[in-house]
Amino acid sequence: MFLASADADLVLVSQFFSTNSHSHMNIQNIFEEAGAAALVSRIKQLNPDSQALWGSMNASQMLAHCSKPFETIYDPTYAQKYPRPNFFVKPILRLFIKPIVVGAKPYKKNMRTAPEFIVDDDRDFGEEQSRLIAFIEKTSAAGAAEFEGKDSHSFGPLTAKEWNMLFYKHTDHHLAQFGV
Repeated sequence: MFLASADADLVLVSQFFSTNSHSHMNIQNIFEEAGAAALVSRIKQLNPDSQALWGSMNASQMLAHCSKPFETIYDPTYAQKYPRPNFFVKPILRLFIKPIVVGAKPYKKNMRTAPEFIVDDDRDFGEEQSRLIAFIEKTSAAGAAEFEGKDSHSFGPLTAKEWNMLFYKHTDHHLAQFGV
């Protein structure tokens, strides 16, 4: 959901105002054991043959894609691989994209994503499933206090509530994409 190019940002903004979304969303707290466990339970319901209800990713690709926001925090080479948004893109991200990413409104189906978040190669289902679960458990164990004011690669400092919304809403959206 973190878009790097201005063109992609503008497409995402226009898609935000379309009417193509799934309507239910029960955001729990990833920083609490119950919220993390709810996500992990749903992830464990997937299998390599799980089919998407929309979009083009298979289950393994979706799991890898869901790990991307966590990589921005836990992968020390992320900023080297993907430079921070430039002077022109940063205000667009903060004004238009950040409210979509960390706001309460559900994501639209088939929204365009940041190029660095696209996963279109073959992935090992078991590895990606374990990796995403480990990220969720690590985030939950770290707790909300660890994320309060933590810098986001694309948006600058976020509150713990915004980090929760980013992590939980994104993962929830893609699990709903696969019917779990």
